[in-house]
Amino acid sequence: GYNPEGAIKWIEELEIIFEAMGCTEENKAILGTYVLREEANVWWKNVKLRIGVEGVVILWEIFKREFL
Repeated sequence: GYNPEGAIKWIEELEIIFEAMGCTEENKAILGTYVLREEANVWWKNVKLRIGVEGVVILWEIFKREFL
């Protein structure tokens, strides 16, 4: 289920990793979606269908907006 505090903590933890790795905005979204599991992964597939157009890059800020 959705846990607002847990979601914010998860985002913050990922952003620490992104900074250490020197990720681009595109790579942040790719890595962020890679670590999604179970219901969150199903949620993301539905979001991509709703906002994504084939070939359009979804950046981290878009992912965060949708996630939070």
